[in-house]
Amino acid sequence: MAEHSPEEALDRHFLEKAGALETAPGARPADPAAPVRPDSRLTGGLALALFDAQLGNRHLDLAARYLRASGQGFYTIGSSGHEANAAVAAALRPTDPALLHYRSGAFYITRAAQAPGTDALRDVLLGLVSAADEPIAGGRHKVFGHPYLAVIPQTSTIASHLPRAVGVAFAIDRARKLGVPSRWPRDAIAVASFGDASANHSTATGAINTACQVAYQGLPMPVLFVCEDNGLGISVRTPAGWIAATYSNRPPMRYFSADGTDLAACYDAALAAAEYVRATRRPAFLHVRVVRFMAHAGSDAEVAYRRSGEITADYERDPLLGTARLLVGAGLLTPAEVVDRYEAIRQRVRAVADEAVTHRPLASSAEIMAPLAPHHPDHVAQRAAQAGSPEARAKAFGDRLPEDGGQLTLADSINRALADALASYPNLLVFGEDVGRKGGVYGLTRGLTRRFGAGRVFDTLLDEQSILGLGLGAGVSGLLPVPEIQYLAYLHNAEDQLRGEAASLQFFSSGQFRNPMVVRVAGLAYQKGFGGHFHNDNAVAVLRDIPGLVVAVPSRGDDAAAMLRTCLAAADVDGSVCVFLEPIALYHTRDLYEPGDSSWLSPYAAPERWADTHVPIGRARPYGPGSDLTLVTFGNGVPMSLRAAKRLAKTGIGARVLDLRWLAPLPVDDLLREADATGRVLVVDETRRSGGVSEAVITALTDAGYAGQIARITAMDSFIPLGDAAAHVLVSEADIEKAAADLLA
Repeated sequence: MAEHSPEEALDRHFLEKAGALETAPGARPADPAAPVRPDSRLTGGLALALFDAQLGNRHLDLAARYLRASGQGFYTIGSSGHEANAAVAAALRPTDPALLHYRSGAFYITRAAQAPGTDALRDVLLGLVSAADEPIAGGRHKVFGHPYLAVIPQTSTIASHLPRAVGVAFAIDRARKLGVPSRWPRDAIAVASFGDASANHSTATGAINTACQVAYQGLPMPVLFVCEDNGLGISVRTPAGWIAATYSNRPPMRYFSADGTDLAACYDAALAAAEYVRATRRPAFLHVRVVRFMAHAGSDAEVAYRRSGEITADYERDPLLGTARLLVGAGLLTPAEVVDRYEAIRQRVRAVADEAVTHRPLASSAEIMAPLAPHHPDHVAQRAAQAGSPEARAKAFGDRLPEDGGQLTLADSINRALADALASYPNLLVFGEDVGRKGGVYGLTRGLTRRFGAGRVFDTLLDEQSILGLGLGAGVSGLLPVPEIQYLAYLHNAEDQLRGEAASLQFFSSGQFRNPMVVRVAGLAYQKGFGGHFHNDNAVAVLRDIPGLVVAVPSRGDDAAAMLRTCLAAADVDGSVCVFLEPIALYHTRDLYEPGDSSWLSPYAAPERWADTHVPIGRARPYGPGSDLTLVTFGNGVPMSLRAAKRLAKTGIGARVLDLRWLAPLPVDDLLREADATGRVLVVDETRRSGGVSEAVITALTDAGYAGQIARITAMDSFIPLGDAAAHVLVSEADIEKAAADLLA
């Protein structure tokens, strides 16, 4: 077979071996309603249907190579050898949310067959050719996904979807407990498939650990992890026995295993695992031993790292041959009928593929980006102005409503706004490390668990990937999650949950799936209580770089409450993913100019004023009428710039201050207006010189044709050291005044 391509060799081998199968002498046609063998619950009729799914999967992979060779297809990572996952799909319900590995093609075909009106072969082929009318991603990527099949699309290659799967499982039972609607049935279970190489990734190990810890506490965690173990991560081998050794004894998670070349055994194991998870609401791990055919992808020269004899020896483990032997041995098909079935599906797939290439591709940037971050600002404003009922607010606040509480700090305002949100959104959850009984490291969630219960405000384990994954799963399930990341520095080990999972979901599902979420992050610098770069972090470039992500940075209490309401409304209305970045150093700040002046406190607006005080996404806040200079800033830079402006005024320089408030999207219209008012702009940027916010501000001004003078002052390109040494790398008020004088000189 050496003269043939891998796909040709595999194809020929199946046809030769299947055609040579022997039928038992005197065999009669079997009853499709009977089990295919005495020790199995798989019926003949279901086995035939699953065989068709397996054959369809194989021919999709062959078509992918055919399309790529002709320059009409763009994706060749296939599922051949993994066709046992058809049995996993059959063991589940079509309403069980599924997050699928990119080799789970037979699962998708089987799931689609359970929902009339869905053509899985056409769906996948339109994805392979990037057709604009492909039903899930609209030609943006080849993914397995469909809103009517409860298949949440994933592009993950390293199991980064597993934290979301854990979140989905958690949300199923949490929604039922709270009595709020969910996208999934009350007795549904979540399933996530992944490869043996991905099982080693920290994202996978963290997600599985989270599922185990939640179940260990006696809380529901109905998730089925399916490891499709082919022994290879592209070219790197998984040590023999590693997956079983690692996951076969992880209480309270139950372990199941099966040979993926034996359809009946795989179905029975999957059925037992699914029944266990559904009945106990506890996690299970299904280990399916499979084989990988045709290398990792079309561009992967497998002969560079595997012996040719080893590759061809694997052909004997072909799951299609295993199923063919099962069906012929049970009297359900003859060898000739097996071959005829195989060829008939080949012809159907080829015909659909030839038709798929006639569909148009995406034609413009606007069309591509349409589902990225939908915006309905009028609807968001209306939702942001809606408070909970008077009864709900009275229950939340007791006899003292926040609008009657006088002037508040930033921290107190956020605390009251969270309570109002919990009263307004019955599906809202607040969670993270220390947010429950302790009330947060800085007291921002103080009293919320007591007033709203541990079902809605609760502590999580210390794992930022799992915290965000819980939010992702809750959001896609119909809840409104508000996870907290304790410090900005702690977010960096989990950023891909925002970039690769959260912000991309609407993009890769054409808006048919969404995961609304408002992530509260305590961050930025100038904090005196804790020192060092883990508690003073000014690295926000990675957040501004994520398409569609909203980044809010309030600097004072009244803005914080209004902006939090906006973020929650945008999440609820548009499915937005928002990061609410809270300056730690300003949490409890009271004074602005002089000790005791209380000028940085602000009142809490009553609900009847929420419409008037609404802060739309991408609108800045100006301070002062100065005509000589505009200080553009945000976060800690706002009070610093205001103090600097006051001292500059004593020297005859009139400086106005613009608080950006939103780092993504930037308030470009307000920025241009305030820049044009003075003709001179000094950007006061507490983030770093390289990758900091000032780069985006100056670029926005330049792109808009601003002709005035521009300068910037930033923090150094450095981590922040401990103690007073931090002042040497951060922006100071003296620096602002000197830079302003230099610009005006």
